[in-house]
Amino acid sequence: MTSTDFDAHVREAEPAPVDDVDIDTLDLRLGADSLVWKFYGDVRGVLGFQRLAGTENCIEQLAQGVEDHSVIFNDFIGRAQRSGPPIMRTIYSDDPHKWGRMVRDFHRDIKGTISDGSRYHALNPELFYWAHATFLDQALFITDTFIRRLSYDEKVQIFEESKVWYQLYGVSARSQPQTYDEFVEYWNSMLDKFVPTRTIVYATGYIRKGVPGPKWIPAPVWRIASAPLNGFIRTVVVGTLPQQMRDVCELEWNERRQRNFDRFAGFMRSINPVINRLPRKWLYLSWANEGWDRVGVDPRKLHNG
Repeated sequence: MTSTDFDAHVREAEPAPVDDVDIDTLDLRLGADSLVWKFYGDVRGVLGFQRLAGTENCIEQLAQGVEDHSVIFNDFIGRAQRSGPPIMRTIYSDDPHKWGRMVRDFHRDIKGTISDGSRYHALNPELFYWAHATFLDQALFITDTFIRRLSYDEKVQIFEESKVWYQLYGVSARSQPQTYDEFVEYWNSMLDKFVPTRTIVYATGYIRKGVPGPKWIPAPVWRIASAPLNGFIRTVVVGTLPQQMRDVCELEWNERRQRNFDRFAGFMRSINPVINRLPRKWLYLSWANEGWDRVGVDPRKLHNG
């Protein structure tokens, strides 16, 4: 799909659920042999949360849907906690079809208009695939940056597995790239569409202004106590973001911070053999742990490069 195709089709704002597939006849699920299972539920994925949420919401139609139909401005953390589990269970549960359709159906009534008066609908295939693409990007980027370097063939495999993942939602795949190389081209073209939406400017306020402190801590004390945390955020969290997102969110970045980020990422990759020996419940999020428990497989022995 080209950049022009996205612009043309997203403005159609027509939902395109796929309900005429007999999912019971399809062996449509990911499993313990997949790289998505190995890496997506890893706790280090948390380092990519701002990249995931941010890139999603730099596209105006998606950000407007969040602003119109969610509680992001008064319950940012709560929204993330409600959105994450169903998506994780689409990968790791024993009934991925149910959870995938549930995620889709959450979005049936999410529609409205953007600043130029054109319409949007969350189940428009171009918009729904963009949201999915940010999760695929998170899996690729975080693994390659903080866990271990992925080979080209492994990136291709994760992309191919993402097609199954997307199909579980039951939304038309007309906008889905067909190869990993096409996905990279698609991703780069979407970065050039980023705009400073109200949603993403609000969601990155803690980076520009500093993490707000508890009310019981005096502000001068918190400024000193929070300095290491804010330094980490402005180096490591901002370091995960594409430059186009830094630009639209007015997040400062320079060569010194890039060097520090690279050192941190290299250190994280260097200790992966140690981290991979941690108890599984420390290494994986709870939904992933449930999946590994169910299949009786130890992921720490798999796909270690």
